[in-house]
Amino acid sequence: MALHAGVYMAARRGDSCTAGAMARDLQVSEAHLVKVLQRLTHAGFVRTSRGPRGGYALGRLPAAIKLSELYEAIEGPLDPVGCLLKHKACQGTPCILGDHLRRINREVMDYLTAISLDDVARAVNWMPEPSPVSV
Repeated sequence: MALHAGVYMAARRGDSCTAGAMARDLQVSEAHLVKVLQRLTHAGFVRTSRGPRGGYALGRLPAAIKLSELYEAIEGPLDPVGCLLKHKACQGTPCILGDHLRRINREVMDYLTAISLDDVARAVNWMPEPSPVSV
């Protein structure tokens, strides 16, 4: 939900929006969205404003926010050696997946670190391409 909210706010290009409007447009629970927005605000990705035109907006440029940062703000660090089945210790001897889990998790985090909110918003056509600069 953090990614959806981030892309939604990126598309608004700095304009604030209420949690209610965002929840309605994203078709998600407003109560859950507010909790996600609070965590993103605390982490510095979102700013809030009060008043008739108040609401939520990105606190940084979309190009400066990596998907890995949003993931970690909500979920904590991606566990590079954790079990996909959520076992505290592997019930088998040795894990049948071996070192593959570490590599998969590292590749996922590398991918999320390489992609910004701006990249995603443009890919889903939620943001217009910048106008060419004439010289």
